[in-house]
Amino acid sequence: MRVRTVAGALVLAAVGLTGCGGQGDGADKGDGGSPSAKSLARLSLPAAYDAGAGWDTTISGVPKRVTGMPLVAVPGAGEIASIHGAPNGWTTLVRAADTGRITWTSAPWQTPLPGDTGTPRTPGVTVVEQDGREYLVTYAEGIRGKDALHDGSSAVALAVYAADGHGTAVKPLRRIELPVADDPVVRVTASGDRLLVGLGDGMYPERSLAVDVVTGRSTAYDGPDELLSPCVEADCAGGRVIAATARGPLVGVDNGGFGLVGHWFSDSVRPAGTERTGDLAPFNGLAYGAVDGHVLAGWRTPDKEDGTAADPVWSVHELATGRIQAYMTCGYGLNNEIGKGNHGASRAYDLVASPDGRYLAAGPVAFDLRRGKGVCLARSGDRKAIAIVAIRDDGTAYGAVQQDAADEATPVQVDLTKGPDTAKVLGAGTLVPYVTDVRGSGLFLSRDAEKALRVSLRRAR
Repeated sequence: MRVRTVAGALVLAAVGLTGCGGQGDGADKGDGGSPSAKSLARLSLPAAYDAGAGWDTTISGVPKRVTGMPLVAVPGAGEIASIHGAPNGWTTLVRAADTGRITWTSAPWQTPLPGDTGTPRTPGVTVVEQDGREYLVTYAEGIRGKDALHDGSSAVALAVYAADGHGTAVKPLRRIELPVADDPVVRVTASGDRLLVGLGDGMYPERSLAVDVVTGRSTAYDGPDELLSPCVEADCAGGRVIAATARGPLVGVDNGGFGLVGHWFSDSVRPAGTERTGDLAPFNGLAYGAVDGHVLAGWRTPDKEDGTAADPVWSVHELATGRIQAYMTCGYGLNNEIGKGNHGASRAYDLVASPDGRYLAAGPVAFDLRRGKGVCLARSGDRKAIAIVAIRDDGTAYGAVQQDAADEATPVQVDLTKGPDTAKVLGAGTLVPYVTDVRGSGLFLSRDAEKALRVSLRRAR
């Protein structure tokens, strides 16, 4: 199971981060023991979670709107890892998810100096499973080697730890320095079995590097559409790496087409009801994202007989082979631009999966892969769209009803085994889980009275 790092998607920010959710701060004092149950913050939670059983801690200095936060769940080890500032650098602190007890802490880490903006960027943390072992990776971007005589150079610094570490002042297994140009915005993900370092704005910038955390070797990609053999002769434009794997990169093209380089291409795995598009965009299909060995894709469809646009087709494919696992027609996005704002580097929603991998969703597009069925939660008639942010193994999905105002979101849950008609609004102020199950607990995010980010684990009933 892959657990995403915190990405500042609209619905997550609106539902999970802006509310106070109670009066107690629930902060742990960092003494290495289990946080006290008596100090639990009072949270309003979905019925599947026990608001009175669990633990809380806080992380200071996290902005309201974020592209990444210093927090990640480590599913295999059953841990929650977070990064905290200290006078001598940044320290990674890892807790057992079931008890809240600190299992290990890293030695302080000196990150690169701030770049041209002069604003320090909080380090991030993610988890990658490579060759059957989980690794925790902290990262930061900035300037190395800058002093009175030298301008220095831009770099992304990575520190790689074994996820199942023990002790205090733990040193990384290896440090990796990646020289980069122009001090870019950096996004680090692990939707494949290799680390992907995106260089630039958006979820999938045109420049990126794939990193092997075991060897430390990296592969740079700039204009990766040239790696797709059908694009050698066709007019492909705007290639981007969507996921990095041991078998090669998953590359998507802005004007249509995607595939795992050297293994398969989307033109041979198009679902029924789709077709090639034309000379300027010769290939159909947008690779929306990848998770747990699956690829979510959107496809343009022919206009209706009256000339109006038909709804696009959405499909899930096996990442290794491209084989279709499920597909459906769903009215999310425009037919000539699959998903408004979901072309190029941008995506409106994170791709999320249930812990067992049976269900996956991106905003209003959801699938039950065991049954091979799609669940469309896009606007239909007077029913508003629902965007999913987390899914339990039993098919209970949590998210928000999408409103017109950017900062408005009403928390909601829906049973994906039965469809959109099961959607129900949760009480005002109810938090939806960011992660539905790590060692039997859901992870919830809120703000305490001092506006610090509160991290709460609550036991599933």
